[in-house]
Amino acid sequence: MDSVFKALADPTRRLLLDRLHAHNGRTLRELCEHLAMARQSATQHLDILERANLVTVVRRGRERLHYLNPAPIHEIEERWISGFDRPRLETIDAIKKQAEEYAMTDTPTPEVVPNYVYVTYIKAGAEQVWRALTDADLTARYWGHANVSDWQPGSTWEHRRVDGSGAVDVVGRVIATEPPTRLVVTFEDNPDAAREPSVVTFLVEPHEDIVRLTVTHENLPNAEMLGGISQGWPAVLANLKSLLETGEVLPQAPWEMSFARG
Repeated sequence: MDSVFKALADPTRRLLLDRLHAHNGRTLRELCEHLAMARQSATQHLDILERANLVTVVRRGRERLHYLNPAPIHEIEERWISGFDRPRLETIDAIKKQAEEYAMTDTPTPEVVPNYVYVTYIKAGAEQVWRALTDADLTARYWGHANVSDWQPGSTWEHRRVDGSGAVDVVGRVIATEPPTRLVVTFEDNPDAAREPSVVTFLVEPHEDIVRLTVTHENLPNAEMLGGISQGWPAVLANLKSLLETGEVLPQAPWEMSFARG
């Protein structure tokens, strides 16, 4: 937590985070536009943000794309805000947002939904994490759904309920599979919708006795879906982490806690 507060203390680093909040997945060149500093200095600031786990770098070919990682900010919010005066702060925030809406023009603007990136570290091997992502019985334990597929490129996959109904809540197609480090799938929670499916990438990076698991969810259709997965992915991955590190999932379903405030 000290490294997070240190990283946030600098106005340039806060500006970089603001730019990623406005448009996630930027290159170094895009982030440096209109900054009154050399690229080397900006790189040093980004390195500090990355070490604090506030920024995650995803490689796409020769490019390095920078994404906000919401996990540390979420931890600060949970520790320093949730337990104190959340109702009053939420009321003030709602008033502020409504005032800003009244101040805006009536001209509609296209909705730009940022990509979602989440990073967690797990004490496990890459093969263990890969199996947890692709084994139907294991996903049923920590996700409440069985992810069913042969996980070959071009194959379909289904997110089936395990309540006995056999209902399928999400479907998709496997785009790429590189065991045990990279899995890319489409994610269609509403297959009948006239839009391109969103895409989820699981990146498993081993280092000695741990792995860094990065989940990137792209091509989101709207802010509503962004809000839903922003609560869903941290809960699911926390349950996965608990299962691999302790042999047991969390004692209560973590995604239910996301809606239990108030």
